[in-house]
Amino acid sequence: MNEDTLITLALGLLRGPGSNARAILGLAGPPGAGKSTLARYLVAEVERREGPGSAAYLPLDGFHLSAAQLERLGLAHRKGAPATFDAHGYVALLRRVAADRFQPIYVPDFDRRLDEPVAARHVVLPQARLVVTEGNYLAAAEHPWPDARRLMRELWYVDADDSLREERLVERHRAGGRDEATARQWVTGNDHPNGEYVKAGRSLCTRTVPGTGLPQTPDGRSVL
Repeated sequence: MNEDTLITLALGLLRGPGSNARAILGLAGPPGAGKSTLARYLVAEVERREGPGSAAYLPLDGFHLSAAQLERLGLAHRKGAPATFDAHGYVALLRRVAADRFQPIYVPDFDRRLDEPVAARHVVLPQARLVVTEGNYLAAAEHPWPDARRLMRELWYVDADDSLREERLVERHRAGGRDEATARQWVTGNDHPNGEYVKAGRSLCTRTVPGTGLPQTPDGRSVL
């Protein structure tokens, strides 16, 4: 399945029954699979075909708890695990995206250079017909993730070879300031168990798609 096929599938969400409603496409998958790269690519390509503002990006990573909250909860060593996200806040914003077609909706992101969430980096404009949201835990069985899935038209599982994911993650952590040994230790002790947890939800997804070969910057963003 190549990028052209994925674009066709995404555009298909804007056609047919229910096409007047705003479609939310979810991308789930383990860390380093290429979710954010694919999401940004699909948004850019839909906008190129359907017009500026016709698609928008909503990353779960914007709902990371801050370093201050992780310290308060004693979870700094597990950053990226399910408990280190404001999952209910994410679902609340997704509900607003599904229901509100009249106001701009501002969306937080995670800044890998700051290693902190940042407010209002993205925006869902009123004319947006497709919103692509991505994150590790969108296919998780525990509450409140099923509430999020009910708001999505489709949920795709983004798959990539474990060895490729590991190298992407090591590069990402090194770009964030960790040395090689510390980066690999973090991948083994934290990213790996998170990824194994994510894999359990694969059967809940609409389809499986490959982590794309689109070029990435060291922080994991796509180069479009």
